[in-house]
Amino acid sequence: MAGLCAAAGALVAAGRRSGQSPQLFVRTAASWTPKSVLHQSRHQLRASHSLSSVRNDLNEKTFDKLLIANRGEIACRVIKTCKKMGIKTVAIHSDVDASSVHVKMADEAVCVGPAPTSKSYLNMDAIMEAIKKTRAQAVHPGYGFLSENKEFAKLLAAEGVTFIGPDTHAIQAMGDKIESKLLAKKAKVNTIPGFDGVVKDADEAVRIAREIGYPVMIKASAGGGGKGMRIAWDDEETRDGFRFSSQEAASSFGDDRLLIEKFIDNPRHIEIQVLADKHGNALWLNERECSIQRRNQKVVEEAPSTFLDSETRRAMGEQAVALARAVKYSSAGTVEFLVDSRKNFYFLEMNTRLQVEHPVTECITGLDLVQEMIRVAKGYPLRHKQADIPINGWAIECRVYAEDPYKSFGLPSIGKLSQYEEPVYLPGVRVDSGIQPGSDISIYYDPMISKLISYGSNRTEALERMEAALDNYVIRGVSHNIALLREVVNHKRFVEGDINTKFLSDVYPDGFKGHKLTKTEKQQLIAIASSLYVAYQLRAQRFEENSRVPILKPKIAHWDLSIKMGDEIHSVTASNSGSKFCVEVDGSKLNVTSEWNLASPLLSVNIDGTQRIVQCLSREAGGHMSIQFLGTVYKVYVLTELAAKLNTFMLEKVAEDTSSILRSPMPGVMVAVSVKPGDMVSEGQEICVIEAMKMQNSMSAGKTGKVKSVHCKAGDTVGEGDLLVELE
Repeated sequence: MAGLCAAAGALVAAGRRSGQSPQLFVRTAASWTPKSVLHQSRHQLRASHSLSSVRNDLNEKTFDKLLIANRGEIACRVIKTCKKMGIKTVAIHSDVDASSVHVKMADEAVCVGPAPTSKSYLNMDAIMEAIKKTRAQAVHPGYGFLSENKEFAKLLAAEGVTFIGPDTHAIQAMGDKIESKLLAKKAKVNTIPGFDGVVKDADEAVRIAREIGYPVMIKASAGGGGKGMRIAWDDEETRDGFRFSSQEAASSFGDDRLLIEKFIDNPRHIEIQVLADKHGNALWLNERECSIQRRNQKVVEEAPSTFLDSETRRAMGEQAVALARAVKYSSAGTVEFLVDSRKNFYFLEMNTRLQVEHPVTECITGLDLVQEMIRVAKGYPLRHKQADIPINGWAIECRVYAEDPYKSFGLPSIGKLSQYEEPVYLPGVRVDSGIQPGSDISIYYDPMISKLISYGSNRTEALERMEAALDNYVIRGVSHNIALLREVVNHKRFVEGDINTKFLSDVYPDGFKGHKLTKTEKQQLIAIASSLYVAYQLRAQRFEENSRVPILKPKIAHWDLSIKMGDEIHSVTASNSGSKFCVEVDGSKLNVTSEWNLASPLLSVNIDGTQRIVQCLSREAGGHMSIQFLGTVYKVYVLTELAAKLNTFMLEKVAEDTSSILRSPMPGVMVAVSVKPGDMVSEGQEICVIEAMKMQNSMSAGKTGKVKSVHCKAGDTVGEGDLLVELE
């Protein structure tokens, strides 16, 4: 099967090299998808829609065939609803995505270009050609890419193809933050004080910022998703923010216009989901709390919010609907607000598309938003009244990313998923993803692995289910942010609902360091590591066949071990009886029981009545283990007493002096290099700018000195840890 997918990719690439039109491959999902993937897809389909209480009317005619102008998770999400509605689907893909899950799930697939988004998923000519060839009657754009591109919507309208979204007027009006703010004021929606015009240059940005009063938010007029946004607290930061925001805006949206507004300190980011049809009906589907963010990008969302009362909720909902009606909106959309500590709320922007975090709204309302979008696009009126919209239970969404949370709360990680298992078997858990074991997380696209959603009758149950889901999620081959997500949902402030958009920087002012073990937790981890070590030793003594040379199997029931964790060394004794181990750690005796299925990536361990889910990520000769415990990965060194004594004679590896060198903290593309050999640089001075996943990051000098050598130039692709610049 892998060979067939690879062959298809080769044919697509060959056609492109020869200058031919995008090649079309038509097939059923079953004929291309391995049984394991089909089983996973069906399982995910049940999980995705098990919380929807609205039945599909198969007699309600919509479209025969729909093309999804997107990739990954959201493409899979749309395909699932289309299957439920009896609509055939067409997937588009770049050449590197030829074997992706969304391609396999769709009824037809078309390659629209090479990996870079500008040549594939943003290539309107190639996508329009795919629509014509497949005779798709409608297009769902998902989120990102062309989802809020009015020119794309116009092209579709000219060809008589239905755009699953609002009309071009609403896209243009709400897509421009300057125009949208003026329209919001006219519709009597609360707005943030700021400058409504386009900022011309850095000098004007400083003047405007001073008039508004620091701090200010500099943001891309056509932006979204946290890109092209910077907070400035003084004139210097305003100049830097203007430069970086305009560059990011041009790179991500092809529009470098900026605006400046008052930054509300300690705000909550709360948004209202709206749904409107072409007959003048509009609803607000309650709120989503999206305050847990890093670099202005959401990480954890929930519905409803712990902060809003019914009166504030209704006021926000009514203003959101008023704005939707003001622009004659028809589809699902989201009106975002900033809310201060006194429940004053201010319009931020309106997203004229499906939001990443829409599943939490689906969970508490029972609606399928993709289905509603398709119905509205076909011209059907809404099936519900405002009084019909419930808040039923609680839902939480964690965005699982391929990134290193220990670097600025998450710098991208790339690689192949060598092992991947989603916790879809747990009650009240939904996983929206577009990957499978063997999938590549590449530098070209967003590093989101999945959206992990938990649902419960109340917030406490939803949080408990989220914790279990994070513990049971298996991701190998790339770094991921499970540790950060688990710490957030278990943090006292989050549990109490005491959050704002500065939560991560407030709680982790020195950066995220992982879970800090209590004394009891540390003893549990040591006991688990010791038991695992012995379990592996016992397994190595068992043989399925008789050896030619008789092997003397030692009958050891007692082990004296030395456990090293960081700078601490612990003396441990362990003994076993069947599947039960008795481990003495620092004078405390712990009983550890498990089935000890060492072939499983997940291990359920009982420690004196406390159940833990652990993952042994790696085990090397000499006793080195990497164990994921309470979400965080710990390096544990298990040695026998003799090995520990001999280890004292080993030389310590000298750490690299990083003050005189600059290495790339992430994979990315060099946007600019500001120095050359012989230049003098000051500590903190910008050396270069790296773009990763469409976000620009400034790299600075660690000390004052002379540049000895430069190992990169603008346009180079660099990997994590690559040497960029050396100082003398």
